[in-house]
Amino acid sequence: MSGSGNYQEFKTVEMQQDLEEKSMGNPGAGTAQEPDSGSFPPSAPKTMLYPRPHADPYDSRKYFATRPGAFDQAMDDLRAHVTANMGETAHSFWLLAEIDHWNNEKERVVVITDSALLVCKYDFIMLKCLELQRVPLSYINRICLGPFTFPEKSLDRREGEGLRIFWDKQREPSLLARWNPFSTDMPYTTFTEHPVKNINQRFITICQISAFTAMLVQAVQNAERTDLTAGRTAGVEVAHEPLLIETYTGLMSFLGNRNKLGYSLARGSFGF
Repeated sequence: MSGSGNYQEFKTVEMQQDLEEKSMGNPGAGTAQEPDSGSFPPSAPKTMLYPRPHADPYDSRKYFATRPGAFDQAMDDLRAHVTANMGETAHSFWLLAEIDHWNNEKERVVVITDSALLVCKYDFIMLKCLELQRVPLSYINRICLGPFTFPEKSLDRREGEGLRIFWDKQREPSLLARWNPFSTDMPYTTFTEHPVKNINQRFITICQISAFTAMLVQAVQNAERTDLTAGRTAGVEVAHEPLLIETYTGLMSFLGNRNKLGYSLARGSFGF
């Protein structure tokens, strides 16, 4: 995957010339005189073109998750679901981007409860949960942090770092599951930070991978003390290593990620 790149606008800084002050008899009260037409200033003109990052104040507003009350409604819906259907308490809510085994990026609300990790596909336009995956905390045995890597001949690339959570370590993903872009039968999930992570202090907090990891490790350790399932080994391993995504062509993920198809996003207006 080739990155879309950062759009940069260039701003021209006005030319400023340092003119010698010449004194015609009074050294301390000189006035700026125009230089001779045939001479050049002793130093290079202070003219430069420099790139400035494109900062669109409305850019973050196209994500419906940032609309006033949207994330609060998601929290209320999921908190009520956890209480009514699981009899548990939701301790923390996070807004992250999930990356599947074919490098497709999808917006997710992640919840840590007393005994489970919930990964929710939430529609911030209709304000409803569309899909919910539940992973028991006592099943999580490995957490990896690191940069994304791809096969050497892969045309699909992704920059940055992420987090991968493993469970059911006795089982490896099947060949069919790995090569099926729609398969959900994978014993791990991968996250990275949401694109709106820097819009304000609240989103900095709920989109931060490091804070989420610390909270998750603590929750797993607490859950394992009370739920040692037969055949499971207590303890969670935290490692820092590259996260491999085995995609080669990646046409589907290139189109989807470039157009943010995995997000509840304002796509613009149509018609007249």
